[in-house]
Amino acid sequence: MPPATEPDESTDAATSRRPRLTPSIADVRRAVRAVLPTADGAAPLVLVALSGGPDSLALAAATAFEAPRAGLRAGAVIVDHGLQAGSAEVAARAAAQASDLGLDPVLVQRVEVDGEGGPEASARRARYAALDEAARSTDAACVLLGHTLDDQAETVLLGLARGSGAASLAGMPAHSGRYARPLLGIRRATTLEACADAGLEPWHDPHNADPSYARVRVRERVLPVLEAELGPGIAEALVRTAEQLREDDDAFEAQIEELIEEICEPAEAGIAVSVGVLAANPAALRQRIIRHVIGSEFGVSLSRVQTLEVARLVTDWHGQGPLDLPGSVRATRAGRYVVFSTTGSTEVLPHDH
Repeated sequence: MPPATEPDESTDAATSRRPRLTPSIADVRRAVRAVLPTADGAAPLVLVALSGGPDSLALAAATAFEAPRAGLRAGAVIVDHGLQAGSAEVAARAAAQASDLGLDPVLVQRVEVDGEGGPEASARRARYAALDEAARSTDAACVLLGHTLDDQAETVLLGLARGSGAASLAGMPAHSGRYARPLLGIRRATTLEACADAGLEPWHDPHNADPSYARVRVRERVLPVLEAELGPGIAEALVRTAEQLREDDDAFEAQIEELIEEICEPAEAGIAVSVGVLAANPAALRQRIIRHVIGSEFGVSLSRVQTLEVARLVTDWHGQGPLDLPGSVRATRAGRYVVFSTTGSTEVLPHDH
């Protein structure tokens, strides 16, 4: 009888780190696989925005598995907002988990949240600035975000409550510039299961249980009531609505991109838009053109009320004076044009032939 041999410790360790493939792990991996960029030449880097929570941790684990098989490198960036006691320890724990998963590089970015525009908005602004900087400094091909189907449903409901229009109801895009959200078709319960199946212990952000945040109230109170009263599948229905509205929004944006050079002329400190073209288009397209011009030229977002006031310079013109808009922008009717300029500028209007 051959002598017994000792088990290979390195083999045992590798086996213990490798989770069995469960439906939840498979679902998350499949979602990640679908959005990874094509490896072209030297292995591009994909970064995971990791908070340590269940969604981003499941995403990090799936990316660590899928990226090398697609010829890619995978790293992580952890943003420490410094808003809670012990935030540095939470960030360090997430960084250690990322390293254990095999992600490299692992970056921890500490940011200052100024509070301007409210805590959620200012934290989001600081977070994306840090992610942008991390992507630039590492020359990352893309940054993966852990937003789930539940997050998308909450975003749509919040947009509906605020009356924010179709662009807001379209929710978060699956792709936007360098960012991708592979988990928009994955439920939050699935990411929790994927972490449990992989033996990963996620951090649970106490802010996610704080009812002072509107999103938490939607998650904990509004969606459960809708599910109870209207039946299951509300979150999925909201996400289907978002997908349809995003298709519509993309179609409108494509039309506007085709039109914009034909209907605009430069004016000093601004831009002039043809009244005739605005009047000839349906209200939905006319108002989107107005918002597009203001947004792209001045970086300002108009509310529906402000957009309709500008549109009246086209559809209900009776000699009214200039409109002052956010961001020190002014809209003025000048002959066959609506001129958008910064306030205080001396406008040189296009020749009205």
